Amino acid sequence: MSLKRTTVYVDSEDLALIKAAAARRGIPEAEIIREGVHLAAMASREWTEPFFDEPLDLGGPVTAEDVTSVAKEAAARRSRRRAA
Repeated sequence: MSLKRTTVYVDSEDLALIKAAAARRGIPEAEIIREGVHLAAMASREWTEPFFDEPLDLGGPVTAEDVTSVAKEAAARRSRRRAA
């Protein structure tokens, strides 16, 4: 990977969080900043190719209640795993 140098201005509170995270993880602050830039770049990317090769069939419409129910079940499973 070829890296390019740039200057970024950040809020002092954000920089303090980055410094603390870098110290905690034992990595350079620049690595955390690169991770953040990569996430921002990927979130802003326009995808020209389809995500799936064929349509995803969920068996019908998905309601907000369906999503809430599945999320609650997943959170409960995660809590049980952590408690074990």
